Amino acid sequence: MKRLLYIILACWATTLSAKTYTLDECIQTAIANNNQMRLQQNQYAQQEIAYKQARANLLPYVSGSVGQNWVFGRSTGNDNISRSQNSAQTSFSVSANLLLWDGLKMKFAIDEAKAAMQAEAANVETVEAEIRLNISVMYLQVLLNRELLAVATTQYEDTQRKVERAEALVAANRLAQGEVYSLQAQAAKEELAKIQAESTLKLSLLDLAQAMELEDFTGFDIALPTEDELSGELLPSNEEVYQQALQNRPEIRAAELQLAANESALRSAKASYSPTISAGANVGTGYYNISGYENDKFGKQLGDNLSTSVGLSLNIPLFTQMNTTNNLRRTKLNIENAKLQIEQVKKDLRKEIDQAYYNALAAQARQYSALKAERSAAEAYRYEEQKFSAGRATSYEYYDAKNLYVQSQSERLQAQYDYLFKLIVLHYYEGEV
Repeated sequence: MKRLLYIILACWATTLSAKTYTLDECIQTAIANNNQMRLQQNQYAQQEIAYKQARANLLPYVSGSVGQNWVFGRSTGNDNISRSQNSAQTSFSVSANLLLWDGLKMKFAIDEAKAAMQAEAANVETVEAEIRLNISVMYLQVLLNRELLAVATTQYEDTQRKVERAEALVAANRLAQGEVYSLQAQAAKEELAKIQAESTLKLSLLDLAQAMELEDFTGFDIALPTEDELSGELLPSNEEVYQQALQNRPEIRAAELQLAANESALRSAKASYSPTISAGANVGTGYYNISGYENDKFGKQLGDNLSTSVGLSLNIPLFTQMNTTNNLRRTKLNIENAKLQIEQVKKDLRKEIDQAYYNALAAQARQYSALKAERSAAEAYRYEEQKFSAGRATSYEYYDAKNLYVQSQSERLQAQYDYLFKLIVLHYYEGEV
């Protein structure tokens, strides 16, 4: 009784822990758990920090300092008189420096950092789109395997009913025993197909759960979509998909933004030839304590020794060890590489879209053909079943028609989902997945 109770409790706990995921929940879970997504988001966060720092560089630089010196022997006091006495000197100062003009170098650096940050954001979208595509395909694979299992189960149960009816007829001496053996062999064959379909479904669920990186996928299952979600849409042309891809694909945006970042880097490099003008200010005071002399109090000295200063400085770059020139050359090469990268991304995208389009076109034709074949096989099976029930057809003819019908059902389902797979890939290139 205890063991039975443990089994019941375990089954109850498994039922409670089971969760059914919709397609969107599968996608969002995979995005949240994917390490590549986290790495890409961290890279974006780093570039965002770089952009904020580039903007913060426009602010003045302010620093404060406190110093304490002990002088042994001859020392100078706050009256600039040197005495052969030990002394202690305490100093306080606050200074600020602000760059007034640098040929707009910092402005171009901000533009470069902003474009680089936006490029990383596009890279995040690229990783997310790939996850959406992979999860969607795996999700559809589970649905296909579930449909195939349903077909196998229906056929097996139908044959089992025929076996039971045939056994009853044999018992009533109205049917030969050989017909029962033939039906049992067909049932065993269909049971094996059912078991294989169950195993395939479980493996596809496992693949999906692992792609979502679930730690515990006990009782994991997916929700059934609506008929509208599984309906085949009109196939867009490859040119339409390509034009949408040029506007929506994050790879294109990332490459274009990288080019914009390099162009801003070139302007920033050119600004290095420009003189810079800086403004500075300083406030300082100090306390002097000379041994053997009467020293003013600490607070009075801080007020008496207070000094302030402001100033401007002009820096003209005359020779920078070829750093600026070589930096310009490197930046120009980066721009050329970025342009080539954009062209290559577009070429690769065009090739991939053309291949995906013609694959979808073939899948569409296969779907229509498989549907016609299923209808014909269904009619043939219905006709043979009527003949077999009336005793006018052999079991071989009946099973042949039935197996052909089951095969046509499987082929139709595979063709339907294959077309949906191909449509999802096209939507992926359009930027809609």
